Amino acid sequence: MNAAAPTRIRDALQAARRAGLDRLDAFALLEHVTQRSRTWLLAHDDELLPPNSGARYAVLVAQRADHVPLAYLVQEKEFHGLRLRVTPDVLVPRPDTETLVGWALELLPTAEPWRVADLGTGSGAIALAIRHERPLTQLIATDASAAALEVARGNGAALGLSVDWRVGEWWDPLQGERFDLVVSNPPYIAQDDPHLSSLRHEPQRALTSGADGLDDVRRIVEGSHRHLRSGGWLLLEHGFDQAQAVRDLLLRAGFAGVESRRDLAGHERCSGGRVRAALSA
Repeated sequence: MNAAAPTRIRDALQAARRAGLDRLDAFALLEHVTQRSRTWLLAHDDELLPPNSGARYAVLVAQRADHVPLAYLVQEKEFHGLRLRVTPDVLVPRPDTETLVGWALELLPTAEPWRVADLGTGSGAIALAIRHERPLTQLIATDASAAALEVARGNGAALGLSVDWRVGEWWDPLQGERFDLVVSNPPYIAQDDPHLSSLRHEPQRALTSGADGLDDVRRIVEGSHRHLRSGGWLLLEHGFDQAQAVRDLLLRAGFAGVESRRDLAGHERCSGGRVRAALSA
């Protein structure tokens, strides 16, 4: 694609396809650049793009061809019906994580103000989805990254959803506090996993966690007895092949009712359990 000269919409899309982009990504980037709908673009594909739009589109196409997540390039991602701003400071919210949100919503009453914590909130996706569906919930969300928390805070403000955002690692910002429900999508990829190269544009600290990927899950489970009320729940997202290991961690920590939930692909994606009364004494 010649970034300096005007080019027709259809030619720009064809150049994107030649660069290796699929049709949906090519259109999504052009919708972002032109602020026009796909329907409009299809109906006016013989029109010329302004030179500056063509040049900007060419840059985005090259970045997407280099596997930069589409959400970073268009600066937003939909999650559980909410449109969220995302930046390279946060992981791109995945559909798999909606399994965790769905489980939390099953547990949360609609007419009681349960206290809920979201550990490692990133873009705020989980916390905001819960707050949107259960407005009485008293929700605190933490993240070790101040930059990530700014993204989450901005998403909350844009959506008009109130969450208490706190900077700090896992339980550190929650000293002396107890909750009815704690949810987390922590890093869970092994540090030498060969698939990490395909995720190189996302924050690695939010992806990897030790030799087996479970170091942060262990920290969360180990600290849970100081922060869960009697009968309180801990729900954790994890890798598709880690369910048994996470269930074992929860059982060894004394949790009851330990089980796993499957994502849309049929993988055991989340595990959790209910704290016994003795743990919160």
